[in-house]
This record gives sequence, structure tokens and C-alpha cells, in this order.
Amino acid sequence: MLPPTQQAPATKTLLLACGALAKEIIALTRQNQLPHIDVQCLPAHLHHRPVLIPDAVRNAIEKYRHRYQKIYVIYGDCGTAGALDEMLETYNIERIPGPHCFSFFEGNERFATSEDDVTSFFLTDFFCRHFDKFMWQQYGLDKSPSMLSFMFGNYKKLVYVAQTRDEKLYNKASEIAQRLELEFEYRYRGYSDLGVFIHSLE
Repeated sequence: MLPPTQQAPATKTLLLACGALAKEIIALTRQNQLPHIDVQCLPAHLHHRPVLIPDAVRNAIEKYRHRYQKIYVIYGDCGTAGALDEMLETYNIERIPGPHCFSFFEGNERFATSEDDVTSFFLTDFFCRHFDKFMWQQYGLDKSPSMLSFMFGNYKKLVYVAQTRDEKLYNKASEIAQRLELEFEYRYRGYSDLGVFIHSLE
């Protein structure tokens, strides 16, 4: 028998998620009235080093799996080249379908069939809100603007896939596109496939 602190509540579910999705996931669990679902987010900066994601998720699974009846992972493959799925298979844990959050916010089917988006740089609400710290400063573009052409020279446009209708974020995304010297396209998609996935957990 497990110690009291490790006994799994009969109906408790845990979502292990990327920190870049925290705001949206919490909003969806409240919107769908899912009090039996807890959310635990891993640091968003793992986005910069995807090779670390599988071990970080595995450590979280080991930490929490005795406390929950079910665990779902809210990560795309996110550049792990299949390593995340391979690890999750050993635990028989499901994750949200899609290669990354830009895809499931755009809609996985739509994203997979859009050849035009191959040369697009994507922003979500999170990446728009935190662009300066998370991208601009992280890659030293504030100190070495000459790196712009090296990092973004193969892109033709910036696509802002918005989860919320927020004028400030819209204006910021437009300003970022100008800064990167890219065409700007705005797409309001709401929660898209992330919303579908979480709604299915009812």
C-alpha cells in the first residue's frame, strides 16, 4: 500500500505541460469546469534546448505518477526528434497530437497541408508577449542586430496565430514583424486543437 501522500485520488488527472502553455491550459480547465484536473508546468525555457525535454518530462512523471490516476502530456514533439514519444510510450502516457504548439494552435490538419507556411515564422500569444526576453535577448539580437539576416533570412513572413483578441498583442506582433523585416499576417484561431484535446478529457 502506498503512503498516504502517494495514494492516487480516484478521479484525479494531471496535465504535464510546457510553461509556454500555462495561461491557455488553466483558462481551458476553468472554462470547461474540470476541477478534477491539475496542471503542472515545466519551464518554458526548455524550448531553447529540446534535447532536455524528454528527461524533464520523465522526471516529472516519476515525481507525480503515484498521486494521479491519469497523466497527459501537453507538449508537441518540440524538436525532440521522436524521443519524447518514445519515452512516453514506456509509461503508456498520451500527449496532445502535433509537432509543436504552433501547429496545434493553428490546427494540426491545416498546418500540415499549408505549403505556404514553410517559410513563415510563427508567434503565439505567449511568444508575442515574451518575444523580447525569450527570443530577442536570448539570441543576442539586441547586441548583434547583424544576426537578423542569419536567423530570419529564410523567412518571408511572420504569422501571429492568436489565442485571444488582444489589441496590444496584435500591435506588438506587427511591430516584431517590422523589426524582423518580414510580412505580417494575423490569424485568430482561439485555442484550436488544444481546446479540443482538453475538452475531450471531461
